[in-house]
Amino acid sequence: MMKNNIINYLDEVIPNPKCELNYHTDYELLIATMLSAQTTDKMVNKVTSILFNKYPNIDALSKADIADIKEIIRPLGNYNKKALNIVGIATSLIGYDIIPKDRTFIESLPGVGRKTANVFLANIYDEPVMAVDTHIERVSKRLGIAKTNDSVRIVEDKLTKYFKGYNINRLHHQLLLFGRYHCKAVNPLCENCKLKDICKHYH
Repeated sequence: MMKNNIINYLDEVIPNPKCELNYHTDYELLIATMLSAQTTDKMVNKVTSILFNKYPNIDALSKADIADIKEIIRPLGNYNKKALNIVGIATSLIGYDIIPKDRTFIESLPGVGRKTANVFLANIYDEPVMAVDTHIERVSKRLGIAKTNDSVRIVEDKLTKYFKGYNINRLHHQLLLFGRYHCKAVNPLCENCKLKDICKHYH
């Protein structure tokens, strides 16, 4: 069964999947995920280690100098908007001990869309949600689980339905890391891949 072949191979190549963003608190993960758009987790981790050390809590972040935040996160690109989002998120979270498990609330925060909310809900609350990034979208379409012109939301729905009954959280991280390190956009490692027989990219 194709589904089992995919699961088994992901278990083989990504046996211990986990989020590669560094964080110590719920809001740090939310901000790091928001910052990760159009850049790498490795670059985000470099920047957030400086940012969260200098501004160690929500209160400090909410009062931070925008120009200073822009300078810290400059390597990430789109830093003007992202800096405003950081302060906006921090300001919105004043008075909360923990970010509530409420998708509507989370997606109302500056710069936070469905993908970021899904990453947060999966890692902080262990919600069975599939956060579709470029890696997961690419792998899903190459394996024929989704169609080439499917939107990110359709890909999310198809993956969730296709792998119903499996650990969606674990799968999310496995698909992401598989796309990041194996089924890459450029020069994917096809030769030794056990899924190449079902891959639309390989044939």
